[in-house]
Amino acid sequence: MLSEQSAATVRATLPVVGAAIGEITERFYARLFEAHPELLRDLFNRGNQAAGTQRQALAGSIAAFAVHLVEHPDERPDVMLNRIAHKHTSLGVAPDQYGTVHQHLFAAIVEVLGDAVTPEVAAAWDDVYWLMANALIAIEARLYAEQGVTAGADTWREWEVVERVEETDDVATFRLRPVDGAQAVPGFRAGQYVSVQVELADGARQIRQYSLSGGIGAAGMAAGSGSGSPIRQISVKRVPGGVGAPGTPEGEVSNHLHARVREGDVLRVSPPYGDLVLHETDADADVPLLLASAGIGVTPMIAMLEQLAAAGHRGPVTVVHADRSPADHALRADHEAYTGKLPDGTAYFFYERPAAGHPSELTGFADLAALPAVAPGTRAYLCGPLPFMRTVRSQLIERGVAAADIHYEVFGPDLWLAQG
Repeated sequence: MLSEQSAATVRATLPVVGAAIGEITERFYARLFEAHPELLRDLFNRGNQAAGTQRQALAGSIAAFAVHLVEHPDERPDVMLNRIAHKHTSLGVAPDQYGTVHQHLFAAIVEVLGDAVTPEVAAAWDDVYWLMANALIAIEARLYAEQGVTAGADTWREWEVVERVEETDDVATFRLRPVDGAQAVPGFRAGQYVSVQVELADGARQIRQYSLSGGIGAAGMAAGSGSGSPIRQISVKRVPGGVGAPGTPEGEVSNHLHARVREGDVLRVSPPYGDLVLHETDADADVPLLLASAGIGVTPMIAMLEQLAAAGHRGPVTVVHADRSPADHALRADHEAYTGKLPDGTAYFFYERPAAGHPSELTGFADLAALPAVAPGTRAYLCGPLPFMRTVRSQLIERGVAAADIHYEVFGPDLWLAQG
């Protein structure tokens, strides 16, 4: 992939670039948004930018890609690239935007590293960037084609809210039907998400991703509609923070949805994307599975359980969920019902503040030590805060589950690599 000369240069300069990558990405975003304020207003998550998490994620992905190139020159880190590509396509990122990113990223590199960026160094890191960018462009082109859309042109489609359900004090489910119901709607795989774009009070069109939480399913029809229109269901947790408040934009979209969106309102929604999906053979085979979630990470797991129940999955399915209390456990009834439909399904719910009579071994944070031995050949799917997923992953590996059989989803910027 990299030429021998570029690989040697990247290897030699990795410590310097790695030490400065945080400052480089900070300068990059400052330059990008100064030149293109519409990107911060209508594409990038303003909450993540304010918190610095997007900078961390970008720095982590660039560093991880470069390290992989020099350590495994004949391989491509497709797991990382696929995850990024799915997020990009859900936002409608177009190929020409990679040129814009390149311009401002390399200007930031020169600004931070100065004379250390010789022509040879610049050429080597230019190779790294375009190897990553062109790989993403190719993957994203395939994903767009699968959904029948054109990058940056027809990402968004209008969906009407046909029902709103209050799951908990801070989680609401929105059931959606396409406004143009006569047009074909692509199916989705359990575990995938959609992007939702809303116009806020200041005119910004902010975008957030929400897992399709099942309940009705890809082939479900609007109740009583007589139109045969499919229903999509998202469950949204209200994130603390002001709605468009200066300096504290976190939670502005979830707060907008909770405060303003009711039955009959219309949302702009992307096609489904996301690579945390059941392996092709998992749904209708005897493969032992473990589905572990915490908090609102329950949403993709509900869709997976619905699919497993519908497919008549025969193998053991271990369901693990951690939450603050039973009252905070969104979609709990679905969680229990779908698990109960499986011939060999068992659920373990961990609560920090349980109701009276809850098993003591399931009180507190999730701990796989409270579970029976994990069946050989288990494939695991995780979704929740990073500390939760890191803990569960470590415990699964200790119990003999292969690292390649543990799959995860991160809501927001993927900081797994950025945090080492």
